Amino acid sequence: MADLGSVAEVHIDPEGVFKYILIRVSAESQPHRDIVRGTKSAEYHNHIFDKVNPELQALGLRCECLGGGKIEHNSAEKKIRVYGESTGYGRADHSITAEKLRRAFKDYEVVWEDKK
Repeated sequence: MADLGSVAEVHIDPEGVFKYILIRVSAESQPHRDIVRGTKSAEYHNHIFDKVNPELQALGLRCECLGGGKIEHNSAEKKIRVYGESTGYGRADHSITAEKLRRAFKDYEVVWEDKK
């Protein structure tokens, strides 16, 4: 079984506007870890989960989608905006997502909003 610390906290596309999901990853005898995944290649939020879940299950980890939204990633201006919601999974807690993005992108301005 994999150590939760070996799972990247954030993995998003380097540029653009795209869907994202917040996933709770857990393992036996380890506290859970929430991770952020987002990509332009996903037409729907569940496409992200359908890709990530089998990869993590193969490592012996369990996944639960906590919700989704959108990310606007402007690498030239070093800005990330988190907003919106997933029709299928509901709105993720964007404050948690933003905090994780701030840790991953230390020199970025990261903002979030609960508007659609």
